[in-house]
Amino acid sequence: MSETANPAKKNTRTLVGRVVSDKRAKTVTVLVERRAAHELYGKIVAKSRKYHAHDEQGAYKLGDIVEIAEGRPISKTKSWVVTRLVEKATLV
Repeated sequence: MSETANPAKKNTRTLVGRVVSDKRAKTVTVLVERRAAHELYGKIVAKSRKYHAHDEQGAYKLGDIVEIAEGRPISKTKSWVVTRLVEKATLV
């Protein structure tokens, strides 16, 4: 059996989070929350982390739920790219 000439597709990490800042040009800050068991006590606790993601058109606004994918480093702190809008923010 011969191997196919197509290279294997690289699996990229994707995360879903909420836009908490859109003040910078072409950049949004996305808060990703997850639930994990505490290391010692086993209680389920909420953990969160902020990621800086590239937004070329500036289309995503505060409160939007977006999907981000890991990519090449764009700047010192930015190596994620917004791939799609999951849910638009609602005005209250």
